[in-house]
This record gives sequence, structure tokens and C-alpha cells, in this order.
Amino acid sequence: MQHWIRQYFQIPLFLRLLSTVFLMMFLFGATIHIIEPDNFPTVFDGIWWAFVTGATVGYGDYVPLSLSGKVIAILLILSGGGLVTFYMATLSASTIKHETNLSEGKIDFKGNEHLVVVGWNERTRHLIDMLEEQNLHERIVLIDRTMNRFYQRLSSVHFVKGSATHEETLEQANLKEARIAIITADPSMEEQQSDQSVIHQIVALKGHHPGLFIIAEILTERQRINAQRAGANTVIRSNDFMSSLFYQELYRNDPVKPFELLLSLLTERQFHEERITDELVGQPIIKAYEHFLENCFQIIGIRKNGEVSFNIHTGITLEKGDILIVFSPLR
Repeated sequence: MQHWIRQYFQIPLFLRLLSTVFLMMFLFGATIHIIEPDNFPTVFDGIWWAFVTGATVGYGDYVPLSLSGKVIAILLILSGGGLVTFYMATLSASTIKHETNLSEGKIDFKGNEHLVVVGWNERTRHLIDMLEEQNLHERIVLIDRTMNRFYQRLSSVHFVKGSATHEETLEQANLKEARIAIITADPSMEEQQSDQSVIHQIVALKGHHPGLFIIAEILTERQRINAQRAGANTVIRSNDFMSSLFYQELYRNDPVKPFELLLSLLTERQFHEERITDELVGQPIIKAYEHFLENCFQIIGIRKNGEVSFNIHTGITLEKGDILIVFSPLR
């Protein structure tokens, strides 16, 4: 008996209350059917009356007429009504608590093949917006230690509060089942400190999931090699990119605006590599332009023998093994 009692109290509260409600309504329904079989022809009729009475709905389609039946009704109202009310209140409180825990990053993520993003900032917010706009249906787990609550109403984003260097945080994010991870630099830190934090996070993620593909943002050039040694598959040097953009903007020719052009280009298109087909081998590169333009691909460079060149001219002849670097529509 004690074993069954222990088993009962190990059931989640919601299921425990629900099973108790059903058990009580069945007992009261069966009892009223036995006491007044003429007024309650079947056990189901009795159970229906018990639920209606216990929930204080009171349709009046079934009513006990005998003294013993009315005593049963009184006991049902005193016990069952309070139990049903308590169940509904518990259900509401559980729903609110779950929503609160979800927004505070306390709920484990159960999915797989998801994208893990470390750090909430303007860059990650814009990335998530782009994924939403392109309808890519990525399942995203956001890890951040600075936010107390994730206020964004994004159905595709699951927030996990904590540090990406802590094992329990990575377990909560289900990192072992993730497809790819992006680690962003912390803008609130000094550049050197931010890069060291990113490298520590790379080591933690690789230690937890050695096969994970990691894209990491580094601010200083001298830490790039350390990020690669730590296990980052792709290192993005955001400061180098911004310096080049400043240079382009500084020496631009009006009315060209390099920043707006580049932003529009990267928002609408993406870099892609395409191996040349057999029918293009031995042909001038102009034939490849005609071939790829039919699919709205724009050739911007070529990789020959592993070397990339953006110096495209009509004298280039395509050879077997050449790879064209193109801008293609987002996909």
C-alpha cells in the first residue's frame, strides 16, 4: 500500500489532480446510479451529473430525488466542487508558471538539429529577424547570461539563461543535438576580454559537442588563430570588416553609398560556390555568365587550383575542377 502511495505522489501534480477528479466523479456517479437507478439509468448518466454538479454548472437534467441521493449530492458539492475548482486554479497557475519560467530561461530545450546563438545583442536580433523574414523555420536556442527575461515574442526562439561555459547551461540548451552554433562578441567588454570570453565559450562548446560546427566573432586579429585552435570552424573578424567599410565610405564617389549597397546586397543575396559542369570545361568564362544568369546567379570570382581571384576578364578559360564564386538568391 505504501508503495502505491509513494508512486501516486511521484506523479506530476497536474496529472495527480486530474486522476483524482476522474476517480471521485466516477465513484459519485456510480453511487448515485446504484441509489437511484430510475433517475440515473446508466453509470455514465451518474458521472455526467457528478461532473456538472462538481463544476457548479447545474444543468438540472439529472436531479436526485431520494434522501440518500440528496446526501450524496451534498457530499459531492462539499468535496468534488472544491476539488474541481482547485484543479482549475492549479492548471491556470501551472500555465502561468510555465510561461514565466520559459521567458526567464529556466525550461530545457527538447528539440534537435537546432541553431544555438550565444549572446543577445543587435547583431543576433537582426539575424533572427532575417531568418524569420526568409521563412527558414530555424529552431533557435538563445543562450545569454545578462538578460533576466526574454521579452521578445518569437515562437522560433527558446531562451536559456546562463553562461555558455557552464555544463548545465549547455545541457539545458540540448547542445549535443544542435546542428550549428554562433558565438558573438560581448559589446559590454573590452576587446581583449571579449575575445578571451569567446575563446572560452568555443572550448566549452567543442568539449560538450566535438562535432559541432561553430561560427565565432572575434574583435582583434591576434586572437583569430587562438579561436581557430580552440575549435571554431569559421572566425568572423567584425572589426576588420568595419574598418574596410569605413575606408569604402571615406573614399566613395557620390552618389554611391557603399554601406547601404552592401547591406542591401547581403540582405537579399548570399555567397555561394558552384562547380562548373562538364559542358562548360574549355569554354570562355563568358559562357558561364550566360549559364548562371538564367538562375539569377552573379559570378564575382573564381577558384583555380585552390587560389581565389576576383579579377575576372574575358580571357579566362574554364578548366575541370574550377569553382565559381557567385551571389545567389537567399535560400
